[in-house]
Amino acid sequence: MGAETHRYTGRFAPSPTGPLHAGSLVAALASWLDARAHAGQWLVRIEDVDRPRCVAGADRLILQQLQACGLHPDAPPLWQSQRSAHYQQALDHLIAQGLAYPCHCSRRDIENAMLRNGQTAVRHGELIYPGSCRPAVTVASALATAAEPLAWRLRTDLAGKGATAWQDRRLGPQQQDVATAVGDFVLKRADGCFSYQLAVVVDDAAQTISDVVRGEDLADNTARQVLLQRALGLPTPRYLHTPLLLGANGEKLSKQNGAQALDTSHPLAALNHAATVLGLPAQAGSVAQALEVWVGFWKMSPLYNPSP
Repeated sequence: MGAETHRYTGRFAPSPTGPLHAGSLVAALASWLDARAHAGQWLVRIEDVDRPRCVAGADRLILQQLQACGLHPDAPPLWQSQRSAHYQQALDHLIAQGLAYPCHCSRRDIENAMLRNGQTAVRHGELIYPGSCRPAVTVASALATAAEPLAWRLRTDLAGKGATAWQDRRLGPQQQDVATAVGDFVLKRADGCFSYQLAVVVDDAAQTISDVVRGEDLADNTARQVLLQRALGLPTPRYLHTPLLLGANGEKLSKQNGAQALDTSHPLAALNHAATVLGLPAQAGSVAQALEVWVGFWKMSPLYNPSP
């Protein structure tokens, strides 16, 4: 069932690994504008499911930065760290269907298995899992023989046959064969942290997200998320992946390549910078006035594209 039958609900979902930077604001502004242009709701979700990477206090700082830029959510923010029971319930459902299995491969184990299979390609810095622990027996039998902490993986060979197709409002028709391009991906890590892929799918459904608006660097995740949505019987939102703000090295601006914390002492200047990346004209006056004008421009923008 598609999300187009529901009232528009969008979201901005930052990970609190540090404060927002200029690239983050592009995604936040785009998602806010799209929600306002559709007369819908805009939510904020703090994606702190990867607890070891989170920085203390970064979540509150992010919310302050959004507030300074006039980007106010329509409901209290949601923290993923408070929703582990929901992710476990989804994982249990996949296990019961025979779609998830335990895995005790280390990264070195995966590298060695790939070498034995003649595979050397590294995909976006991730290893394509070769299915080493994919069970030929039942999950219960596999669990009984486990002697170390287990990760859990999705059986992509059973969750979907062939390429997973989806439509992006900006990029157009997309597809990926997850089984061959990614392999059986992790749903829950050996340290007990649930994966981003599982958590985001569960939360998008729980918050009735109709449209996901985010940076183009996250487009590669979409096929995995659509696969999980189908396996869990959840609706698939519409997707819009926006242009990225690039760093001096030509790569996506990020903390890894030196992105500085967003300076909100002059919020309109920060917003104007983000707006230009989205093809919107710079504005003078107040933040509130600028945001109102940009909503009008967004409706005329090819990024709006309400009916792909």
